[in-house]
Amino acid sequence: MSLRGARTFVGLGFGAIQAGLFLYEAWASGAFGRLVVAEIRPELVAAVREAGGYYHLNIAHAHGIEQVQVGPVEIYNPQLPAHREALVEAIAGAEELATALPGVAYYAGAGPASPHRLLALGLRRKARQGGPRAVIYAAENHPQGAASLLEARVRSAVLPLEQAALCRPVRFVDTVIGKMCGVTGDLAGLAPVTPNSPQAFLVEAFNRIYISPVDFGDGQPFVRGLAAFEEQANLIPYQEAKLYGHNAVHALAAYLGAACGLTRMAELRERPGMVPFLRAALLHESGPALRARHGPVPGLLAPDDWAAATEDLLERILNPHLRDSVARVARDPARKLGWDDRLIGTMRRALAAGIMPRRYALGAAAALALWAPGAAAATALSTLWGDVAPADQVRPILDLIGEGQQQLARWRAQGFSDLETMFQIEEANG
Repeated sequence: MSLRGARTFVGLGFGAIQAGLFLYEAWASGAFGRLVVAEIRPELVAAVREAGGYYHLNIAHAHGIEQVQVGPVEIYNPQLPAHREALVEAIAGAEELATALPGVAYYAGAGPASPHRLLALGLRRKARQGGPRAVIYAAENHPQGAASLLEARVRSAVLPLEQAALCRPVRFVDTVIGKMCGVTGDLAGLAPVTPNSPQAFLVEAFNRIYISPVDFGDGQPFVRGLAAFEEQANLIPYQEAKLYGHNAVHALAAYLGAACGLTRMAELRERPGMVPFLRAALLHESGPALRARHGPVPGLLAPDDWAAATEDLLERILNPHLRDSVARVARDPARKLGWDDRLIGTMRRALAAGIMPRRYALGAAAALALWAPGAAAATALSTLWGDVAPADQVRPILDLIGEGQQQLARWRAQGFSDLETMFQIEEANG
């Protein structure tokens, strides 16, 4: 496949999401003639340049792994003045851009290579030269919306009198990215990023990405080259379905896997009652809680749609070809036990809907055991949550997690027997 379109795409950050989603979809769309990416790791920039601008991607399907060579891409290190100028010029001429950074904290940093300064310089040049309208996809997750934070950072890099003109030809867009992407050093059967690279990009084939609406307010539609992405007038239900559905059950699965000593996520299939347990968490805890907040959103939260999505999601997170490790998914348990994060946030929403989230409470107990072995839930979590947790909401959560700790001990004592059967028996016995 060759770059045959007329558009320019610019990406900031060359990690798995950028390489495996944005650059790949831009390359595959046929709409772009130029792919440009900024990356500050000099060894990675040098490796891709030495490979003629090409990199390899490993795409995990249900039946196996597809290897694809993507490119050519122009890769630049913004810490180098000449490279920085090339990036600014590319931003000025780009129609679509994407940030794919470790988090929103990376939008603004010290020095001229900071993403917000690069974007400000490029958009200022775009405005002065009458360059094309552009959309900037913000791939970083944030409860306040990453796009608005990025726009505020970019605006802060120019004088107040310039801000309106700077942002007139551009729209900052939020994303809901359910695609699982990663970097692995296990190269067996995989194509490395470049011929001599010690790592490989391994991503799943799924590419249903939701974005906030693109509206320039002039009645002229903006035709996106990344046409696979779906605009949604109200992105909030999709964001919550991702965090309190996909992310929640993913974390639940990983912490249960860690509790019984598993290495790979795919090994969870071999544990008796595990898949039914995870299915029930989505169908009976996440789904009803989300519907109570947002209604039966067609194509997302309507019962039949949610049931179909549940089966698809379980197949995806347990796909052996994705080679996902329990340790990777279970990392940073303190963050994932946050008051509004995937486990506790799901429990809170379920309780607000009159649902007892006992399966997620068991997952929270398993996460707590990994983070603070032997700790009392009240002591560890009250300290973690601090003042953000209203006192009247804390006690029911802690009580459920305390029950989860007892269930976890019983499950372990039973040699990790059929989890869903154990769970249902205990439910029936009160």
